Amino acid sequence: MLGTAEMPVVVQSSSDEGVRVMIETPEDFQRLIEEFYPYRHRFETFRRLPTAGRRAEELLGELRWMAETEDEMGHRGRVSGSLYHGDPAHYAMLTEAFGLFAHANVLQRDMYPSATKFEAEIVAMTAAMLHGEGAAGVCGVLTGGGTESLLTQLLAYRDLARAERGVTDPEVIVPVTAHCALDKAGHYFGIRVVHAPLGADWRVDVDWVAEHVTADTVALLGSAGNYPHGVIDPIEDLAAVARQHGIGLHVDACLGGFILPWAQRLGYDVPPFDFAVPGVTSISADTHKFGYGLKGTSVLLYRDRDLRRQQYFAVADWPGGMYLSPGMAGSRSGGLIASTWAAMLALGEEGYLAAAQDILATADTLRTGVAAIEDLRLLGTSPFMVAFAGAREELDVYAVNDELIARGWRLNGVQRPPGLHFCVTRPNTAPGVTEDFLTDLRAAVEAARGRPPGSARSGALYGLSASGVQGERAARMLLTAALDAFYEPAP
Repeated sequence: MLGTAEMPVVVQSSSDEGVRVMIETPEDFQRLIEEFYPYRHRFETFRRLPTAGRRAEELLGELRWMAETEDEMGHRGRVSGSLYHGDPAHYAMLTEAFGLFAHANVLQRDMYPSATKFEAEIVAMTAAMLHGEGAAGVCGVLTGGGTESLLTQLLAYRDLARAERGVTDPEVIVPVTAHCALDKAGHYFGIRVVHAPLGADWRVDVDWVAEHVTADTVALLGSAGNYPHGVIDPIEDLAAVARQHGIGLHVDACLGGFILPWAQRLGYDVPPFDFAVPGVTSISADTHKFGYGLKGTSVLLYRDRDLRRQQYFAVADWPGGMYLSPGMAGSRSGGLIASTWAAMLALGEEGYLAAAQDILATADTLRTGVAAIEDLRLLGTSPFMVAFAGAREELDVYAVNDELIARGWRLNGVQRPPGLHFCVTRPNTAPGVTEDFLTDLRAAVEAARGRPPGSARSGALYGLSASGVQGERAARMLLTAALDAFYEPAP
Protein backbone atom coordinates (compact mmCIF):
# COMPACT_ATOMS: atom_id res chain seq x y z
CA MET A 1 0.00 0.00 0.00
CA LEU A 2 0.93 3.65 -0.23
CA GLY A 3 0.74 3.92 3.56
CA THR A 4 -2.10 4.70 5.96
CA ALA A 5 -4.07 7.81 6.76
CA GLU A 6 -2.26 7.97 10.10
CA MET A 7 1.18 7.45 8.54
CA PRO A 8 1.17 8.73 4.96
CA VAL A 9 4.05 8.38 2.54
CA VAL A 10 6.24 11.49 2.74
CA VAL A 11 8.04 12.42 -0.47
CA GLN A 12 10.82 15.00 -0.58
CA SER A 13 12.73 16.27 -3.59
CA SER A 14 14.92 19.10 -4.80
CA SER A 15 14.69 18.43 -8.53
CA ASP A 16 12.99 20.95 -10.82
CA GLU A 17 11.83 18.32 -13.30
CA GLY A 18 8.94 15.92 -13.26
CA VAL A 19 5.60 16.27 -11.53
CA ARG A 20 4.80 18.04 -8.33
CA VAL A 21 2.52 16.28 -5.89
CA MET A 22 3.91 15.95 -2.36
CA ILE A 23 2.22 13.41 -0.08
CA GLU A 24 2.97 15.13 3.19
CA THR A 25 -0.31 15.21 5.11
CA PRO A 26 -3.19 12.84 5.86
CA GLU A 27 -5.34 14.97 3.56
CA ASP A 28 -2.89 14.47 0.66
CA PHE A 29 -2.88 10.76 1.30
CA GLN A 30 -6.66 10.52 1.54
CA ARG A 31 -7.00 12.33 -1.78
CA LEU A 32 -4.64 9.85 -3.44
CA ILE A 33 -6.58 6.91 -1.98
CA GLU A 34 -9.79 8.28 -3.45
CA GLU A 35 -8.11 8.58 -6.87
CA PHE A 36 -6.81 4.99 -6.73
CA TYR A 37 -9.98 3.42 -5.29
CA PRO A 38 -12.98 5.47 -6.50
CA TYR A 39 -15.43 2.55 -6.12
CA ARG A 40 -14.70 1.62 -2.53
CA HIS A 41 -17.77 3.46 -1.20
CA ARG A 42 -20.12 2.19 -3.91
CA PHE A 43 -19.27 -1.49 -4.24
CA GLU A 44 -18.19 -4.17 -1.80
CA THR A 45 -14.46 -4.89 -1.58
CA PHE A 46 -13.60 -8.62 -1.74
CA ARG A 47 -10.57 -9.95 0.12
CA ARG A 48 -11.60 -13.59 -0.19
CA LEU A 49 -14.03 -15.61 -2.26
CA PRO A 50 -17.67 -15.12 -1.27
CA THR A 51 -19.29 -18.19 0.30
CA ALA A 52 -21.84 -18.37 -2.49
CA GLY A 53 -21.38 -17.23 -6.06
CA ARG A 54 -23.09 -14.00 -7.10
CA ARG A 55 -25.79 -13.70 -9.74
CA ALA A 56 -24.59 -12.98 -13.26
CA GLU A 57 -26.98 -10.07 -13.80
CA GLU A 58 -25.74 -8.43 -10.59
CA LEU A 59 -22.09 -8.80 -11.62
CA LEU A 60 -22.73 -7.56 -15.13
CA GLY A 61 -24.64 -4.60 -13.78
CA GLU A 62 -21.66 -3.50 -11.68
CA LEU A 63 -19.26 -4.02 -14.58
CA ARG A 64 -21.53 -2.11 -16.95
CA TRP A 65 -21.77 0.85 -14.55
CA MET A 66 -17.98 1.04 -14.16
CA ALA A 67 -17.37 0.68 -17.89
CA GLU A 68 -19.87 3.38 -18.86
CA THR A 69 -18.58 5.74 -16.18
CA GLU A 70 -14.94 5.30 -17.21
CA ASP A 71 -15.62 5.65 -20.94
CA GLU A 72 -17.72 8.82 -20.67
CA MET A 73 -14.84 11.32 -20.92
CA GLY A 74 -13.17 9.43 -23.78
CA HIS A 75 -16.33 9.13 -25.84
CA ARG A 76 -16.87 12.89 -25.48
CA GLY A 77 -13.50 13.41 -27.20
CA ARG A 78 -11.84 15.02 -24.19
CA VAL A 79 -8.99 12.51 -23.79
CA SER A 80 -5.60 12.43 -25.49
CA GLY A 81 -4.90 9.00 -26.99
CA SER A 82 -6.23 5.96 -25.07
CA LEU A 83 -9.46 5.51 -27.08
CA TYR A 84 -8.52 5.41 -30.74
CA HIS A 85 -11.71 4.48 -32.59
CA GLY A 86 -14.47 5.51 -30.23
CA ASP A 87 -17.51 4.15 -32.07
CA PRO A 88 -19.54 1.85 -29.75
CA ALA A 89 -20.81 -0.12 -32.76
CA HIS A 90 -17.22 -0.85 -33.81
CA TYR A 91 -16.35 -2.02 -30.31
CA ALA A 92 -19.49 -4.15 -30.16
CA MET A 93 -18.48 -5.90 -33.38
CA LEU A 94 -14.95 -6.51 -32.06
CA THR A 95 -16.33 -7.79 -28.77
CA GLU A 96 -18.58 -10.24 -30.58
CA ALA A 97 -15.64 -11.46 -32.66
CA PHE A 98 -13.59 -11.79 -29.48
CA GLY A 99 -16.34 -13.76 -27.77
CA LEU A 100 -16.44 -16.37 -30.52
CA PHE A 101 -12.79 -17.29 -29.85
CA ALA A 102 -12.26 -16.04 -26.28
CA HIS A 103 -11.94 -19.59 -24.92
CA ALA A 104 -9.58 -20.79 -27.66
CA ASN A 105 -5.92 -21.41 -26.77
CA VAL A 106 -4.01 -20.75 -29.99
CA LEU A 107 -1.05 -22.71 -28.67
CA GLN A 108 -3.17 -25.72 -29.71
CA ARG A 109 -3.23 -25.16 -33.44
CA ASP A 110 -4.67 -28.59 -34.18
CA MET A 111 -7.85 -27.51 -32.39
CA TYR A 112 -7.86 -23.90 -33.56
CA PRO A 113 -6.34 -23.65 -37.07
CA SER A 114 -8.30 -20.42 -37.57
CA ALA A 115 -5.54 -18.68 -35.59
CA THR A 116 -3.08 -19.43 -38.40
CA LYS A 117 -5.38 -17.77 -40.91
CA PHE A 118 -5.94 -14.74 -38.69
CA GLU A 119 -2.34 -14.17 -37.61
CA ALA A 120 -0.81 -14.79 -41.02
CA GLU A 121 -3.22 -12.39 -42.70
CA ILE A 122 -2.79 -9.70 -40.03
CA VAL A 123 0.97 -9.87 -40.54
CA ALA A 124 0.66 -9.86 -44.34
CA MET A 125 -1.75 -6.90 -44.42
CA THR A 126 0.46 -4.90 -42.06
CA ALA A 127 3.58 -5.72 -44.06
CA ALA A 128 1.89 -4.58 -47.27
CA MET A 129 0.86 -1.30 -45.63
CA LEU A 130 4.49 -0.71 -44.57
CA HIS A 131 6.06 -1.37 -48.00
CA GLY A 132 7.00 -4.93 -47.15
CA GLU A 133 4.78 -6.62 -49.72
CA GLY A 134 7.36 -6.49 -52.50
CA ALA A 135 10.39 -7.07 -50.26
CA ALA A 136 11.39 -10.71 -50.38
CA GLY A 137 11.42 -12.35 -46.98
CA VAL A 138 9.49 -9.74 -44.95
CA CYS A 139 7.64 -11.63 -42.25
CA GLY A 140 6.40 -11.11 -38.72
CA VAL A 141 4.47 -12.16 -35.63
CA LEU A 142 1.55 -10.91 -33.58
CA THR A 143 2.48 -9.90 -30.03
CA GLY A 144 0.55 -8.84 -26.95
CA GLY A 145 1.27 -5.13 -27.40
CA GLY A 146 3.95 -2.59 -28.14
CA THR A 147 6.05 -3.40 -25.08
CA GLU A 148 6.25 -7.06 -26.03
CA SER A 149 7.16 -6.12 -29.60
CA LEU A 150 10.00 -3.90 -28.38
CA LEU A 151 11.28 -6.48 -25.93
CA THR A 152 11.10 -9.25 -28.50
CA GLN A 153 12.95 -7.48 -31.32
CA LEU A 154 15.78 -6.53 -28.99
CA LEU A 155 16.08 -10.13 -27.80
CA ALA A 156 16.30 -11.21 -31.45
CA TYR A 157 19.08 -8.71 -32.21
CA ARG A 158 20.99 -9.72 -29.09
CA ASP A 159 20.90 -13.40 -29.95
CA LEU A 160 21.73 -12.83 -33.63
CA ALA A 161 24.77 -10.75 -32.67
CA ARG A 162 25.86 -13.43 -30.22
CA ALA A 163 25.52 -16.18 -32.83
CA GLU A 164 27.08 -14.34 -35.78
CA ARG A 165 29.63 -12.02 -34.13
CA GLY A 166 30.20 -13.50 -30.70
CA VAL A 167 28.94 -10.36 -28.93
CA THR A 168 28.78 -11.04 -25.18
CA ASP A 169 28.32 -7.48 -23.87
CA PRO A 170 25.53 -6.23 -26.14
CA GLU A 171 24.32 -2.66 -26.40
CA VAL A 172 21.68 -0.81 -28.41
CA ILE A 173 21.57 2.89 -29.25
CA VAL A 174 18.18 4.57 -28.98
CA PRO A 175 16.96 8.18 -28.89
CA VAL A 176 16.40 9.57 -25.40
CA THR A 177 12.76 9.92 -26.48
CA ALA A 178 12.44 6.22 -27.38
CA HIS A 179 9.88 4.27 -25.41
CA CYS A 180 11.13 3.17 -22.00
CA ALA A 181 10.03 -0.40 -22.78
CA LEU A 182 13.49 -0.58 -24.34
CA ASP A 183 15.02 0.11 -20.95
CA LYS A 184 12.87 -2.70 -19.60
CA ALA A 185 14.22 -4.95 -22.37
CA GLY A 186 17.76 -3.98 -21.45
CA HIS A 187 17.03 -4.77 -17.80
CA TYR A 188 15.49 -8.15 -18.62
CA PHE A 189 17.99 -9.29 -21.23
CA GLY A 190 21.28 -7.82 -20.06
CA ILE A 191 21.58 -5.29 -22.88
CA ARG A 192 23.13 -1.88 -22.28
CA VAL A 193 20.78 0.83 -23.56
CA VAL A 194 22.68 3.89 -24.80
CA HIS A 195 20.48 7.00 -24.96
CA ALA A 196 21.29 9.38 -27.80
CA PRO A 197 20.50 13.11 -27.48
CA LEU A 198 18.18 15.09 -29.71
CA GLY A 199 18.88 17.81 -32.23
CA ALA A 200 17.20 21.19 -32.33
CA ASP A 201 14.30 19.63 -34.28
CA TRP A 202 13.55 17.18 -31.42
CA ARG A 203 14.74 14.24 -33.55
CA VAL A 204 17.63 12.01 -32.62
CA ASP A 205 21.12 13.36 -33.34
CA VAL A 206 22.32 10.93 -36.02
CA ASP A 207 25.90 12.20 -35.93
CA TRP A 208 26.05 11.40 -32.22
CA VAL A 209 24.67 7.94 -32.92
CA ALA A 210 27.24 7.29 -35.64
CA GLU A 211 30.09 8.32 -33.33
CA HIS A 212 28.97 5.95 -30.58
CA VAL A 213 28.53 2.71 -32.53
CA THR A 214 30.92 0.08 -31.19
CA ALA A 215 31.70 -3.56 -31.86
CA ASP A 216 29.15 -4.41 -29.15
CA THR A 217 26.29 -2.48 -30.75
CA VAL A 218 23.69 -5.03 -31.83
CA ALA A 219 21.15 -2.58 -33.32
CA LEU A 220 19.98 1.00 -33.63
CA LEU A 221 16.45 2.27 -33.11
CA GLY A 222 14.37 5.19 -34.32
CA SER A 223 10.77 6.16 -33.55
CA ALA A 224 7.93 6.89 -35.96
CA GLY A 225 6.62 8.73 -34.08
CA ASN A 226 7.79 8.80 -30.50
CA TYR A 227 5.52 8.92 -27.45
CA PRO A 228 6.58 12.27 -25.95
CA HIS A 229 6.17 14.47 -29.03
CA GLY A 230 4.98 12.24 -31.91
CA VAL A 231 8.13 13.16 -33.85
CA ILE A 232 9.54 10.88 -36.56
CA ASP A 233 13.27 10.32 -36.24
CA PRO A 234 15.47 10.58 -39.40
CA ILE A 235 15.05 6.93 -40.32
CA GLU A 236 16.89 7.14 -43.66
CA ASP A 237 19.98 8.60 -41.97
CA LEU A 238 19.87 6.04 -39.16
CA ALA A 239 19.53 3.28 -41.76
CA ALA A 240 22.66 4.51 -43.54
CA VAL A 241 24.59 4.29 -40.27
CA ALA A 242 23.23 0.81 -39.59
CA ARG A 243 24.16 -0.42 -43.06
CA GLN A 244 27.64 1.04 -42.75
CA HIS A 245 28.25 -1.00 -39.62
CA GLY A 246 26.36 -4.11 -40.69
CA ILE A 247 23.83 -3.96 -37.86
CA GLY A 248 20.06 -3.85 -37.68
CA LEU A 249 17.72 -0.88 -37.40
CA HIS A 250 14.39 -1.24 -35.65
CA VAL A 251 11.69 1.34 -36.30
CA ASP A 252 9.36 1.72 -33.36
CA ALA A 253 6.16 2.60 -35.18
CA CYS A 254 3.98 1.24 -32.39
CA LEU A 255 2.24 4.60 -32.19
CA GLY A 256 2.42 5.86 -35.77
CA GLY A 257 2.52 2.67 -37.79
CA PHE A 258 -1.18 2.56 -38.58
CA ILE A 259 -1.63 6.25 -39.38
CA LEU A 260 1.59 7.47 -41.01
CA PRO A 261 1.17 5.34 -44.18
CA TRP A 262 -2.25 6.93 -44.73
CA ALA A 263 -0.83 10.37 -43.98
CA GLN A 264 1.66 9.74 -46.80
CA ARG A 265 -1.19 8.70 -49.10
CA LEU A 266 -3.03 11.91 -48.21
CA GLY A 267 -0.06 14.06 -49.19
CA TYR A 268 1.30 14.95 -45.76
CA ASP A 269 5.03 15.52 -45.43
CA VAL A 270 5.92 12.20 -43.82
CA PRO A 271 9.51 11.09 -44.46
CA PRO A 272 10.17 7.46 -45.43
CA PHE A 273 10.25 5.30 -42.30
CA ASP A 274 9.35 1.72 -43.20
CA PHE A 275 10.64 -1.12 -45.41
CA ALA A 276 10.88 1.29 -48.33
CA VAL A 277 14.10 2.40 -46.60
CA PRO A 278 17.04 0.02 -47.20
CA GLY A 279 18.58 -0.80 -43.85
CA VAL A 280 15.33 -0.95 -41.88
CA THR A 281 15.37 -4.52 -40.60
CA SER A 282 12.35 -4.59 -38.28
CA ILE A 283 9.24 -2.54 -37.49
CA SER A 284 6.68 -2.66 -34.69
CA ALA A 285 3.16 -1.28 -35.23
CA ASP A 286 0.36 -1.52 -32.70
CA THR A 287 -2.96 -2.78 -34.00
CA HIS A 288 -4.58 -1.69 -30.73
CA LYS A 289 -3.85 2.00 -31.42
CA PHE A 290 -4.55 3.50 -34.85
CA GLY A 291 -5.18 -0.04 -36.11
CA TYR A 292 -8.45 0.25 -34.13
CA GLY A 293 -8.30 -3.25 -32.62
CA LEU A 294 -8.94 -4.17 -29.01
CA LYS A 295 -6.19 -3.54 -26.48
CA GLY A 296 -3.42 -6.09 -26.36
CA THR A 297 -2.12 -6.66 -29.91
CA SER A 298 0.85 -5.43 -31.91
CA VAL A 299 2.53 -6.55 -35.12
CA LEU A 300 6.29 -7.10 -35.15
CA LEU A 301 7.73 -7.32 -38.65
CA TYR A 302 11.19 -8.51 -39.71
CA ARG A 303 13.11 -7.99 -42.95
CA ASP A 304 13.90 -11.73 -43.11
CA ARG A 305 13.03 -15.04 -41.49
CA ASP A 306 16.48 -15.61 -40.00
CA LEU A 307 15.98 -12.63 -37.72
CA ARG A 308 12.46 -13.71 -36.78
CA ARG A 309 13.69 -17.18 -35.86
CA GLN A 310 15.89 -15.65 -33.16
CA GLN A 311 12.77 -15.03 -31.10
CA TYR A 312 11.38 -18.57 -31.39
CA PHE A 313 11.58 -21.01 -28.50
CA ALA A 314 11.41 -24.77 -28.99
CA VAL A 315 12.13 -27.77 -26.75
CA ALA A 316 12.27 -31.22 -28.33
CA ASP A 317 12.98 -33.51 -25.34
CA TRP A 318 10.62 -32.33 -22.58
CA PRO A 319 8.67 -35.20 -20.94
CA GLY A 320 5.44 -33.29 -21.56
CA GLY A 321 6.02 -33.43 -25.30
CA MET A 322 7.71 -31.27 -27.88
CA TYR A 323 7.04 -27.60 -27.17
CA LEU A 324 7.22 -24.60 -29.45
CA SER A 325 6.29 -20.97 -28.99
CA PRO A 326 6.83 -18.00 -31.34
CA GLY A 327 7.53 -15.57 -28.51
CA MET A 328 7.30 -14.89 -24.80
CA ALA A 329 3.70 -15.96 -24.27
CA GLY A 330 2.59 -19.56 -24.07
CA SER A 331 -1.17 -19.85 -23.97
CA ARG A 332 -2.92 -17.03 -25.83
CA SER A 333 -6.60 -16.37 -26.32
CA GLY A 334 -7.85 -16.58 -29.89
CA GLY A 335 -10.28 -13.78 -29.11
CA LEU A 336 -7.82 -10.92 -29.51
CA ILE A 337 -6.42 -12.40 -32.71
CA ALA A 338 -9.87 -12.82 -34.26
CA SER A 339 -11.02 -9.34 -33.24
CA THR A 340 -7.84 -7.72 -34.61
CA TRP A 341 -8.33 -9.48 -37.94
CA ALA A 342 -11.96 -8.31 -37.96
CA ALA A 343 -10.97 -4.71 -37.17
CA MET A 344 -8.57 -4.49 -40.09
CA LEU A 345 -11.01 -6.00 -42.58
CA ALA A 346 -13.92 -3.91 -41.30
CA LEU A 347 -12.06 -0.67 -42.03
CA GLY A 348 -10.17 -1.55 -45.18
CA GLU A 349 -8.04 1.05 -46.93
CA GLU A 350 -10.95 3.43 -47.37
CA GLY A 351 -11.80 3.34 -43.67
CA TYR A 352 -8.23 3.93 -42.56
CA LEU A 353 -7.82 6.79 -45.04
CA ALA A 354 -11.05 8.47 -43.93
CA ALA A 355 -10.12 8.19 -40.24
CA ALA A 356 -6.62 9.51 -40.90
CA GLN A 357 -7.95 12.46 -42.89
CA ASP A 358 -10.17 13.57 -40.00
CA ILE A 359 -7.46 13.03 -37.37
CA LEU A 360 -4.75 14.86 -39.29
CA ALA A 361 -7.01 17.81 -40.08
CA THR A 362 -7.95 18.06 -36.40
CA ALA A 363 -4.28 17.94 -35.38
CA ASP A 364 -3.52 20.75 -37.86
CA THR A 365 -6.22 22.92 -36.29
CA LEU A 366 -5.03 22.20 -32.77
CA ARG A 367 -1.41 22.92 -33.69
CA THR A 368 -2.33 26.28 -35.18
CA GLY A 369 -4.39 27.15 -32.12
CA VAL A 370 -1.68 26.19 -29.63
CA ALA A 371 0.98 28.10 -31.60
CA ALA A 372 -1.16 31.23 -31.38
CA ILE A 373 -1.07 31.21 -27.56
CA GLU A 374 1.81 33.48 -26.58
CA ASP A 375 2.80 31.64 -23.39
CA LEU A 376 3.12 28.24 -25.09
CA ARG A 377 5.67 26.76 -27.51
CA LEU A 378 5.38 23.66 -29.67
CA LEU A 379 7.72 20.70 -29.10
CA GLY A 380 8.60 19.22 -32.47
CA THR A 381 6.29 18.55 -35.39
CA SER A 382 4.02 15.54 -35.75
CA PRO A 383 1.14 14.86 -38.16
CA PHE A 384 -1.14 13.42 -35.45
CA MET A 385 0.13 14.82 -32.13
CA VAL A 386 0.44 18.31 -30.68
CA ALA A 387 3.07 18.60 -27.94
CA PHE A 388 3.76 21.86 -26.15
CA ALA A 389 5.54 23.43 -23.19
CA GLY A 390 5.58 26.79 -21.46
CA ALA A 391 7.27 29.54 -23.46
CA ARG A 392 8.65 31.17 -20.32
CA GLU A 393 9.89 29.86 -16.98
CA GLU A 394 7.21 31.67 -14.98
CA LEU A 395 4.46 29.55 -16.53
CA ASP A 396 4.14 26.09 -15.00
CA VAL A 397 2.74 23.90 -17.78
CA TYR A 398 1.62 21.35 -15.20
CA ALA A 399 -0.47 24.07 -13.58
CA VAL A 400 -2.03 24.54 -17.02
CA ASN A 401 -2.78 20.83 -16.95
CA ASP A 402 -4.41 21.18 -13.52
CA GLU A 403 -6.71 23.79 -14.98
CA LEU A 404 -7.51 21.59 -17.98
CA ILE A 405 -8.31 18.66 -15.70
CA ALA A 406 -10.68 20.89 -13.75
CA ARG A 407 -12.39 21.70 -17.05
CA GLY A 408 -12.84 18.02 -17.92
CA TRP A 409 -9.82 17.26 -20.13
CA ARG A 410 -7.19 14.52 -19.86
CA LEU A 411 -3.91 15.23 -21.64
CA ASN A 412 -0.64 13.35 -21.30
CA GLY A 413 2.16 14.92 -19.30
CA VAL A 414 5.74 14.65 -20.56
CA GLN A 415 9.02 15.82 -19.08
CA ARG A 416 12.53 16.99 -19.97
CA PRO A 417 11.29 19.58 -20.73
CA PRO A 418 8.02 19.67 -18.77
CA GLY A 419 5.19 19.63 -21.25
CA LEU A 420 1.88 18.17 -22.37
CA HIS A 421 0.80 16.39 -25.49
CA PHE A 422 -2.54 15.84 -27.20
CA CYS A 423 -2.50 12.65 -29.29
CA VAL A 424 -5.45 13.09 -31.63
CA THR A 425 -7.76 10.11 -32.16
CA ARG A 426 -11.17 9.65 -33.80
CA PRO A 427 -13.25 10.81 -30.78
CA ASN A 428 -11.36 14.12 -30.83
CA THR A 429 -12.56 14.78 -34.39
CA ALA A 430 -16.21 15.18 -33.34
CA PRO A 431 -17.74 18.61 -34.08
CA GLY A 432 -16.93 21.25 -31.50
CA VAL A 433 -14.24 19.32 -29.61
CA THR A 434 -11.30 21.27 -31.05
CA GLU A 435 -12.95 24.62 -30.49
CA ASP A 436 -13.89 23.72 -26.90
CA PHE A 437 -10.35 22.55 -26.16
CA LEU A 438 -8.68 25.68 -27.48
CA THR A 439 -11.11 27.87 -25.53
CA ASP A 440 -10.38 25.94 -22.34
CA LEU A 441 -6.64 25.90 -23.05
CA ARG A 442 -6.54 29.69 -23.34
CA ALA A 443 -8.47 29.98 -20.08
CA ALA A 444 -6.18 27.42 -18.41
CA VAL A 445 -3.06 29.35 -19.41
CA GLU A 446 -4.58 32.57 -18.08
CA ALA A 447 -5.47 30.90 -14.77
CA ALA A 448 -2.06 29.25 -14.47
CA ARG A 449 -0.27 32.58 -14.78
CA GLY A 450 -1.28 33.43 -11.24
CA ARG A 451 -0.29 30.08 -9.73
CA PRO A 452 2.86 30.03 -7.54
CA PRO A 453 5.75 27.85 -8.80
CA GLY A 454 5.60 24.25 -7.61
CA SER A 455 1.88 24.29 -6.79
CA ALA A 456 0.72 21.99 -9.61
CA ARG A 457 -0.82 18.66 -8.66
CA SER A 458 -0.42 17.04 -12.07
CA GLY A 459 2.65 16.14 -14.07
CA ALA A 460 4.33 13.52 -16.18
CA LEU A 461 3.33 10.12 -14.82
CA TYR A 462 2.85 7.75 -17.77
CA GLY A 463 -0.58 6.16 -17.68
CA LEU A 464 -1.96 8.50 -14.99
CA SER A 465 -3.04 12.11 -15.37
CA ALA A 466 -2.79 13.78 -12.00
CA SER A 467 -0.33 12.17 -9.61
CA GLY A 468 3.40 12.21 -9.08
CA VAL A 469 6.38 13.68 -7.29
CA GLN A 470 9.46 15.72 -8.09
CA GLY A 471 12.86 14.19 -8.68
CA GLU A 472 13.96 10.80 -9.99
CA ARG A 473 14.56 9.13 -6.62
CA ALA A 474 11.30 10.43 -5.17
CA ALA A 475 9.44 9.51 -8.35
CA ARG A 476 10.72 5.93 -8.15
CA MET A 477 9.47 5.74 -4.58
CA LEU A 478 5.98 6.81 -5.56
CA LEU A 479 5.89 4.67 -8.71
CA THR A 480 6.87 1.58 -6.74
CA ALA A 481 4.24 2.35 -4.11
CA ALA A 482 1.66 2.90 -6.86
CA LEU A 483 2.42 -0.51 -8.37
CA ASP A 484 1.99 -2.09 -4.93
CA ALA A 485 -1.35 -0.32 -4.61
CA PHE A 486 -2.56 -1.67 -7.96
CA TYR A 487 -2.58 -5.16 -6.43
CA GLU A 488 -4.06 -4.35 -3.03
CA PRO A 489 -7.80 -4.24 -2.30
CA ALA A 490 -9.30 -0.88 -1.37
CA PRO A 491 -8.59 0.07 2.26
